[in-house]
Amino acid sequence: MKSLTILRHAKSGWDAPVERDFDRPINPRGRRGAELIGQYLKKQALPVDRIVASPAVRVTETLDIFQPAADLDALEPHWDRRIYLASAATLIEVLRDTGRDAEHLLIAGHNPGLEDLALMLVPESANDPLRAEIEAKLPTSALVRMEIDIDDWHRLDIGMARIVAFVRPRDLDPALAPSMD
Repeated sequence: MKSLTILRHAKSGWDAPVERDFDRPINPRGRRGAELIGQYLKKQALPVDRIVASPAVRVTETLDIFQPAADLDALEPHWDRRIYLASAATLIEVLRDTGRDAEHLLIAGHNPGLEDLALMLVPESANDPLRAEIEAKLPTSALVRMEIDIDDWHRLDIGMARIVAFVRPRDLDPALAPSMD
């Protein structure tokens, strides 16, 4: 049995003066969300033994905050440019390639790919309320934890996973809920 944790990057600063989307940083609200989600992972004692991540600035900054909060700062992420704005199919290939011997793999990246990945891995017929919440929206800094009954990441395929946790920053701090203005 393997576990996959999906982490969407923290809220980014759209007002930051950058030339490329790749270079957009996270904002103060995003920093708080990344820290809370990291603390949640640590408190729930959800193990992670390998991290694969997009090298985009908003992902690297998210992990700079998330990893110490989750007590994962000893893990060096494997930076994979393919994750940046990737489709779910590409993300499955990345997981197959980089999982190697990891039991508990974490992927950090972007939407819509990560949301599509979660929905692709969990069967629609599962009638799972967490799947329905993810289908509604996988917000920034959200974390999805799945269990997958495989012994090798090369065997990862659609419809194989079961969601065991889905948490958003607003679930941990209502002040981080989207504003209604």
